[in-house]
Amino acid sequence: MLAKATQNEDNKPLMGNTTVKDFSLPATGAGTFTLPDFKGKALVLYFYPKDNTPGCTTEGMNFRDLHKEFRKSGAEIYGISRDSLKSHENFKAKLAFPFDLLSDEDEKVCAQFGVMKMKNMYGRQVRGIERSTFVIDANRVIRREWRGVKVPGHVQEVLDFVKAL
Repeated sequence: MLAKATQNEDNKPLMGNTTVKDFSLPATGAGTFTLPDFKGKALVLYFYPKDNTPGCTTEGMNFRDLHKEFRKSGAEIYGISRDSLKSHENFKAKLAFPFDLLSDEDEKVCAQFGVMKMKNMYGRQVRGIERSTFVIDANRVIRREWRGVKVPGHVQEVLDFVKAL
């Protein structure tokens, strides 16, 4: 199954069978995530609105709980939000995530994947990340995306897709 269209930083659609452009982001554990370092590996990138919020906590715990299954299937998991690295470090430690979180404070990668949206929060329009997940194959090609994710059952669906790659 191929990905649906999305937007990259040049406002050109990222489509199924489109290679993701190189990017780097600060990562927990005093590291840097650089996409070219993962050539030959499948990636699951999940974008989430905010550390320590109910839906984001549940989603992260679900990825944590199935992490070994993702690894057995040859996929690495990374969570991405606009939170600071310090916030990510605390969130990761509190929930014992076995994967790193990436900080996109300037929203460059969020723009590349087209996940920034206007959302309603307590009756007000706010700009934020639309909960989204992308599976990128070993050649850095988007194979599947989920947008407007509802957390229950989502991580298992992603794992089932990864196993079928």
